[in-house]
Amino acid sequence: MDYFFTSDDLSPTSPGDACRSSPISRRFKSAAESDTIWERFLPSDYEQIILRSVSPVVSATKKDLYFRLCNSPILLDGGNLSFSLEKETGKKCYMIPARELIIIWGDTPRYWTWTSHPNSRFLEVAELRDVCWLDIKGKMGTQMLSQKTTYASYLVFKMAEKYYGLDAAKAYVRLVREVDENEARDKAIIVCLKSKGQHFGRLPKERKDGWMEIEIGEFFNDEGDAGEVEMCLIEIKDLHWKSGLIVEGMELRPKETR
Repeated sequence: MDYFFTSDDLSPTSPGDACRSSPISRRFKSAAESDTIWERFLPSDYEQIILRSVSPVVSATKKDLYFRLCNSPILLDGGNLSFSLEKETGKKCYMIPARELIIIWGDTPRYWTWTSHPNSRFLEVAELRDVCWLDIKGKMGTQMLSQKTTYASYLVFKMAEKYYGLDAAKAYVRLVREVDENEARDKAIIVCLKSKGQHFGRLPKERKDGWMEIEIGEFFNDEGDAGEVEMCLIEIKDLHWKSGLIVEGMELRPKETR
């Protein structure tokens, strides 16, 4: 027997629930794939975000658009930001490219070089030539992120074929209005940039896109009115020379609960 369902019957569900419910009946499938349902799963400001894309974002339906944004990040603001959606929830994810990060000595060719990389979504990545003072920061306004969401921040990177001095570093994430920088540094965690060898901190993981990532901290974005969130990777106490870190950017995405 084919029951009658409307899109309103599905309004409380998640994108995953809507997909799993489609096979129940033809009418349920029609409701589950309607533009009305899938527009509810998209961010309320998705149209304004898409207008900032460097290339056209074309989709036949709102469901197609949803999965387009989940599976293929788009570049915004002339390529100075990357945007995507978290597939299970539709919450916003952003990656800040290396060029938009605050990298101490980043404009000094003796210490850092800027180059293209075939696997990067951005035009440039930063490659560490030789520094003893490693300090990389990224900032973003919390109003840009999904509300009532715990976000994790990740450094997205690779190691050059030849590298040294990059065993570990300190990392922290802070809401600028709420946590003093010195306090955040005192509570910074240890992260390992190498996946092999001796470890005494958080380890990096390989991403589906071929880059490595290391989680550098998390925070709860309540109403999106907490000002800026600052993310930092730093090693300024053990002043040995370091080389071979290739930075694509810093990513903010909802914290995995599983």
